[in-house]
Amino acid sequence: MDWGSVLPDSLVLEIFLRLPHDAVLNAGLTCRKWLAVSRDEFLWRELFYSYYRIPRSVPRHPSAVSWYREFKRLFDCIPCVEVQTLREHSDQVLHLAFSHRGHRFSSCSKDCTVKLWDTERSDGNISLVHSSSMRQFNWGYTQFSQFNADDSLLLVSGVYLGPHHSSSGEIAVISLENYTLMSRVRNKPYDVFGCWLNETHLISGNLHWIGNMTSCSVLWLNKASQDIESENINVVKRLFRIQNINASTIRTVMVAHCRRHDNPDLLLDYEAQSQARRQKGAHQHQPLLFDLGTSGSEEEMELEEEEEEFQREGQSHSLSSARHSHPTISSLDHVNHSRKNVGSRELKIETHVAQIMGRAHTKAPEPTLIEPSESGEEEDKTYLLFTTGSLTYSPHQIGIKRIKPEQMTTSGPVLGEERSSDEFFDSLDHVIDIHGHIIGMGLSPDHRYLYVNSRAWPAGCIISDPMSPPPIAEEIDLHVIDLKNLREERRSLRAHRAFTPNDECFFIFLDVSRDFVASGAEDKHGYIWDRHYNICLARLAHDDVVNSVAFSPADQELLLSASDDSTIKVWRSPRMVRLAQATPRPLRHRSLLPSWLSRNKTSTSAGSVNGKP
Repeated sequence: MDWGSVLPDSLVLEIFLRLPHDAVLNAGLTCRKWLAVSRDEFLWRELFYSYYRIPRSVPRHPSAVSWYREFKRLFDCIPCVEVQTLREHSDQVLHLAFSHRGHRFSSCSKDCTVKLWDTERSDGNISLVHSSSMRQFNWGYTQFSQFNADDSLLLVSGVYLGPHHSSSGEIAVISLENYTLMSRVRNKPYDVFGCWLNETHLISGNLHWIGNMTSCSVLWLNKASQDIESENINVVKRLFRIQNINASTIRTVMVAHCRRHDNPDLLLDYEAQSQARRQKGAHQHQPLLFDLGTSGSEEEMELEEEEEEFQREGQSHSLSSARHSHPTISSLDHVNHSRKNVGSRELKIETHVAQIMGRAHTKAPEPTLIEPSESGEEEDKTYLLFTTGSLTYSPHQIGIKRIKPEQMTTSGPVLGEERSSDEFFDSLDHVIDIHGHIIGMGLSPDHRYLYVNSRAWPAGCIISDPMSPPPIAEEIDLHVIDLKNLREERRSLRAHRAFTPNDECFFIFLDVSRDFVASGAEDKHGYIWDRHYNICLARLAHDDVVNSVAFSPADQELLLSASDDSTIKVWRSPRMVRLAQATPRPLRHRSLLPSWLSRNKTSTSAGSVNGKP
């Protein structure tokens, strides 16, 4: 008996609703009627929400054409199949970075090399193209790399070991045309990392202590090629000079080129997400959000000596000074040494005085940071993003500073625009407090959204000693900050874990593609989430801590992960693996020309038989 013709479609649908998705697909092969029911939109909507455990208040992805295809996208297009393991590094692999075209990527490691890899081989495998050791420059290891906008130069950041074994940082620029070293720039502390501002200029950092727990971070703009072209052209220029209190420093700088965002790469339904979390009884986090101004007491503090010292430092900031030895801030040696000789009361007085000094001698923030222009049109903006702090030495805030168009070149005075003595420091235009230790940041492809890895502090905790930050959670929270309106939108991506305490925390690099976000973790796995549905889709296994992940900008179904197990793993989606393994089918001619020629040949042969030409 043909059950497909006996059972009504409504009954078949009710049966299919009680089956898992793979059983529904198999049942659809029975007959045409069942096949039609197995593609029913209501059916796949129910299967979608139940299988992925997504709250029904979360709508379907705006670009999805059907529930069936959306189910298949999350099931079949996630790069979760390991296809290759690269073992050319001899020590922990710390960071991965793709070129903008996606044809190459770089890797940094504790073995003090930076390696370049090719992703466009005809057999689909990834191969090593070039390896450069930085030990000849007395580096301890390489920690970060980044391609410039046209993929012609590679920025490599590492830990420079000075003659007294004091750790500082250094940035090297390598030409990708012939792999020659273009320039070297000092970078203090080393976890500033450094970044490209544009195709020809990069940003580095320097640090000056002006007290036991008070310092000044100076951010420099450097030309990538520091050849002496003319005595009238600078190779460096000071961008900003920012005051730090309570032993905090500026770290992890990155540049966001925020366009008008008329067509963002992903539309996020934050209201539905937050409503779903309330229904589930999730813990609500209210981020602290404030601007730093110049209000408050106006007590005058004398800073002439510090000003002269900073000017001397700025004028001598060049290629030749990059090898000088400096105490490391990352190990807090300076602060720990000072605390042995200074009491807690004196340190509190210093912090209070530093705050007064900052309010009296800090340039006002930009009032137009998020306000629309007079023409009413939203203009393109370039932001400098970095981690910082105000309560303790551990990074717990995102600092935002706008870079003006006239600041994007080294022309003009080396120390930047002229200013009065009452504008000694630059203010931060915006600050977002994460209420936890920040251990990773990554931008979406369109630079609208900033994703932040952090380990939360206990709710309601009070920090009384800047050198004793609160304990941090093992769970890693993945925050989402919208750079269009400069606020934290949601904080619910959670699956990955870390175990090191505050003073041993290290950076875990994350990456964002059009649809997905991925991160490493200390639990020997990488993780992939869907950006719209806010769900974890895959765990990627390693034998040790996963330090970095990277999506190919040319194909988000290709992902790399780097680990302390000294390997780089290559992951592709099940769909791409099937396509690579499929046997090529012979081409079928769809043109009418071959059949016409065949018929014409037949008629010609028949004509020849009849004696016709």
